[in-house]
Amino acid sequence: MNFASDNHYGVHPRILASLGEANTGSAMAYGGDDWSKKSEEQLSRVFEKEVRSFLVTTGTAANGLSLSAITPPYGAVLCHSEAHIIGDECNSAEFFTAGAKIIGLQGPGGKITAPIIEKCLTGFVRGERDPKPKAVSITNATELGTVYSADEIQAISRLVRPRGLMLHMDGSRFANALTGLGCSPAELTWKAGVDLMSFGGTKNGALLLDAVIFFDLQLAEDFARRRVRSGQQVSKARYLGAQMAAYLQDGLWLDSARRANALARKLAEGLRQSTVVRIAHPVEANMVYAIVPRKLNDQLLASGVKFYPKMANELVGQIKDDEIVVRLVLSFATPEADVDRLLELIRTG
Repeated sequence: MNFASDNHYGVHPRILASLGEANTGSAMAYGGDDWSKKSEEQLSRVFEKEVRSFLVTTGTAANGLSLSAITPPYGAVLCHSEAHIIGDECNSAEFFTAGAKIIGLQGPGGKITAPIIEKCLTGFVRGERDPKPKAVSITNATELGTVYSADEIQAISRLVRPRGLMLHMDGSRFANALTGLGCSPAELTWKAGVDLMSFGGTKNGALLLDAVIFFDLQLAEDFARRRVRSGQQVSKARYLGAQMAAYLQDGLWLDSARRANALARKLAEGLRQSTVVRIAHPVEANMVYAIVPRKLNDQLLASGVKFYPKMANELVGQIKDDEIVVRLVLSFATPEADVDRLLELIRTG
């Protein structure tokens, strides 16, 4: 029973099959193959406009390279204090931007809002002695399993764009956010004011697959050189293109996310029936944060259930000494029987 991460599950069979097809014969290297070209055409159709997309192998690379395209070394990127770019990627964004400052802001449920950002921006009063705010990065779905709506994103864009800041979206779980809201990819990105995004596939059934997508095509100038310099220009790029083509074909990416989200809702509904477990954050994608007694936590671990303890700053003071916050992540491949078994263990624990 593995609820530790959607990264812990394997590759969707249709994506594995596409890799087998790409492995037949020969193809042009470094993205000159038909699969890579097809994937960019597919992404433009998905987002209902021409985009420039660059396939990479990890979300960390996608985030760092994205921010390097819009943030100079003397710049600053504003994000939530729980964001991966500030807490889980070992200064990758600072490395790729050659020294830009990543500033974490507190916000409820893993989200930052236009008023929170505006308050931060008013603090830059020292002229050239301060880093220059150049970008805002939001994660959708967030690290706490919540989701930004199109209206929330648009409010941020309307605030920062006149101030010369670009808006980046970390979309490692974008499919989960999208299916949770029921809107279109376009409505949740460029139509709401997003300039570029990290588009995730690895957490949702791909092998090694993320992409940097530019909605503002001018921002993509020289990005191909950034990708080469970072070591992310894969020579046998057809294996990335084949993954993306299969991922998008016939809505596979959305179907996979819908299943993970549905399992998260089922788990949350079951947990709400418990008299000893509390839900810590709204369940809007494929993650459930639960507050459980430490004794129950130990019993679950001893029974072979895998999950991670996780504490968000906003929960400090709300958790009793004998309680712990745990993160439970559902995947496209999580057996539904595992959800039932976990709920039974909690009920009888």
